[in-house]
Parts: sequence; C-alpha cells; structure tokens
Amino acid sequence: MNFTTNEQFVLASASPRRKELFEKLCVPFEVITSDVVETTVEANTAIDYVREVALLKTRDVAKKVVGKTLIGADTIVVFENTLLHKPKNHEEAITHLQKLSNRMHQVMTGVAIIEPNGMEHTFVEVTNVYFKNLPLKLIERYVDSGDPFDKAGGYGIQTDGVLFVDKIEGDYNNVVGLPLASLFEKLVALKLLEL
Repeated sequence: MNFTTNEQFVLASASPRRKELFEKLCVPFEVITSDVVETTVEANTAIDYVREVALLKTRDVAKKVVGKTLIGADTIVVFENTLLHKPKNHEEAITHLQKLSNRMHQVMTGVAIIEPNGMEHTFVEVTNVYFKNLPLKLIERYVDSGDPFDKAGGYGIQTDGVLFVDKIEGDYNNVVGLPLASLFEKLVALKLLEL
C-alpha cells in the first residue's frame, strides 16, 4: 500500500530491525541515531522507563534536525518487574534465557513522535511472550551463535530465538522492536500520514 505525506520522516534508531519495519510504510525517511546513554533514565515503572528512554533518544536527534518529523523507540524485556537488558556476556545471556524458560515475560516498546513544531507524542505497546521449557543445551547453542548480545532479554524472535516461543499475546512486530500497526494508527490520527 502507498500512503501520502508531506512530512520528512527521521527514524531516530540504529536498529536494523526498526528500519526494516518502518520501510513497510513505503514513505521516504532517513535514519539518524542518538548518542544518549539510556541507563541515565530513572523511572518508577518499566512503562515509564521505556517511554522516557524513547523520548530521550528522539529529543537527542531532534537537536540535529529542523523541520522534520522524528520517530524514536526503545524496546525492553520485563520479567517479574525486572528489566532484562541486552546481555553483557555469555553468562548473563544464559541466565536471562534460563529465567525466561517455561515462563511468561513482557516486551514493551516505547515510541516517541516529535513533530516539526516540537509537539511530542508517546505511547507504549506491551506484548506478552510465553517461552517453552528450554533445555540448557539449546540455550548454550543459541548463546554460542552470538545472536543474543544486541537484543533486550537476550533473544530475537525474528532470528533463532523464535524456537523458544510457545505463544504471544499482542503485536509480533512489537517484540521485533517497532509496533508498526499502532505507530501507523497514530501517524494517521495526527495527520502525518494520509490514506
């Protein structure tokens, strides 16, 4: 499908997965990444945290451009009210996946939109992900592949991590890193995209 827009979009994200998803809207955009340190954000809840990190990234890129619509996002994995960040090493990746094994966790993506006039809009999408019971050998083979290290929670649902998933409740693309249907809905509501 093709949509019309008068906006110049900037995706404020270094994630190749977000870029690939945003391309599905078939509108021109450029990618400009932020230089912020995400761990500087403090919040009382995981939802507030992911929203604030998305805003922090997007505001940082907004300082570099004028007259464009910016879209930024951040994705986290939350297990028993604890954030499971991107694993720093082999052992942490194994620990993350052992925690998630045979359990439910939430994937939250905060999305921030900053219009050329400075108006800010945010939303957070939450998807429940249920993992199968994972044998240690499978976890170790996956971690040895190197795939977990650039992904929140230590797995990618769009890569071999899909083998761990029993079921999801919510948006699959949210787990990948960008809740495209909700973002599209928001952009249309804000008249930044037209059908």
